[in-house]
Amino acid sequence: MPELPEVETIARGLHAQVQGRRISEGRLLTPGVLRAGDIDTLAGKRIARVSRRAKLLRVHLDGGAFLFFHLKMTGRVWLAGPGMALPRHTHLVLDLDGGDRIVFEDTRRFGFCAVLEPDDLEKWDFYSSLGPEPLEATAQELAGRIAARSAGVKALLLNQTVLAGIGNIYADESLFAARIHPASIAANIPPAKRLLLCTELQRILAEAIEAGGSTISDYRNAYGKSGIFQDSFQVYGKKGEPCPACGRPLKAEQIAGRTSTHCPKCQKKY
Repeated sequence: MPELPEVETIARGLHAQVQGRRISEGRLLTPGVLRAGDIDTLAGKRIARVSRRAKLLRVHLDGGAFLFFHLKMTGRVWLAGPGMALPRHTHLVLDLDGGDRIVFEDTRRFGFCAVLEPDDLEKWDFYSSLGPEPLEATAQELAGRIAARSAGVKALLLNQTVLAGIGNIYADESLFAARIHPASIAANIPPAKRLLLCTELQRILAEAIEAGGSTISDYRNAYGKSGIFQDSFQVYGKKGEPCPACGRPLKAEQIAGRTSTHCPKCQKKY
């Protein structure tokens, strides 16, 4: 599933291509992907900007309305030029002035979109409950979000109401960087280690955005290009490979409902 760096990369690329453009028509090819609103209301609206909130791609429209995309596992949003053939699993098309089209495709159809007015955001429980953006708060503030919590630290990192936008990749990578076992209880982690975890999380997220995100299988940015941060992974998806710090085999186990790869020697369990 695209996480914060991947969705941020898509948002920046799409923004550069469509800011100020006007939507001439919205075409919903698969009605089931629209969770709220009416695509027909988008006709004639200008795109003010494209941004990200958590793992959501957010298109800001003049008049204050929003078009949201949640890409889930295999969703893609990109700009197709005039005359380009649309992929088989295209679910939504926004025709723009000049002939370009914003395309939402999703092979597995887990992704969705929604057209919402500003007043609707407070009524959307998922959106209104999102935690702070990891790159818009201080490391100290982020560490405070998990202090004194009796839950496992990996579960807290994945909990979108605690921190927004983090998924399995960047949770595993930041826990390794801080040398904390993913099954550790957050309240048991020394304060200095919690701060280190959040500092490393911010560093890794920033580096991943700079690298255009991580492409494991389906992810592509708004220009159709793969990310390259997967080349910098230390532990994610590397079960059985040598730990980059000590050389011992990395271990994978189910923690917080997700496969968690870690070094049983380097990452201390608190």
